Amino acid sequence: MAKKVLVHAVGRSDVEPLEMPERFRLEVVYFMTPGDHAGAPALIANEYWIESANINRWLDDGGFSVVSPLDAETVAEIDLSEDQERWLEWMKKNNLTHIRVVPA
Repeated sequence: MAKKVLVHAVGRSDVEPLEMPERFRLEVVYFMTPGDHAGAPALIANEYWIESANINRWLDDGGFSVVSPLDAETVAEIDLSEDQERWLEWMKKNNLTHIRVVPA
């Protein structure tokens, strides 16, 4: 059976956690907003902050961009997976920006 993780809404006990595949632990970093961004909260291990404007843009675009670590001029456009889209919709629906990812 495939391993799962739970995505919790930090500070929002009224929102049910979202179950995601284990690989989401590696993927969520593509979506996180840097901690030095204005308005970013202090984060602990396994917590991520995602700026709401980015959530809307990724859903509208159906994908996101990744800059190559080897060449800052090389940018790859990646389509959202079904799981990533489901997670972003959950974030948008619940007006979330701060999450914690833990084993299921």
